[in-house]
Amino acid sequence: MRTVRLSNCLNVIIRKIYHMKCIRILADINQIKQCKEDLSRIENQTKSISKVLGLAGNEVRLKMLFLLYQEGEMCPCDLSDILNMSVPAVSQHLRKLKDGGMVIDKKIGQTVFYSIMDDNTDIIMPILKNLKTINKKEIVK
Repeated sequence: MRTVRLSNCLNVIIRKIYHMKCIRILADINQIKQCKEDLSRIENQTKSISKVLGLAGNEVRLKMLFLLYQEGEMCPCDLSDILNMSVPAVSQHLRKLKDGGMVIDKKIGQTVFYSIMDDNTDIIMPILKNLKTINKKEIVK
């Protein structure tokens, strides 16, 4: 019985020591160096993609982007009616998308229309196309 307790105690101590310190006997220094260089080369792209995904990662903004992709352009009032949201709430999301370079606006008279800015949405275009395809399939059913 005493041996079992001692063995259990040793196992706990070994696990604690192991988790406190990484044992790097077999670390591949060349791999680590290469990976750091790889990340350094794509740093600007990862920041840009992360920004786009952060904006599109919000469900409401993704729905807005889908609607703008599908319809070409829309005004905040229409988006408000479709999404069952207040115009100020819709405008706040559109402002974030505009500031993030994902949508552009154009004013016609008193109305502002928003559309997708092609330059910065390459990363989410496959997602929007996929959603459109799913939508068309659901309509056919």
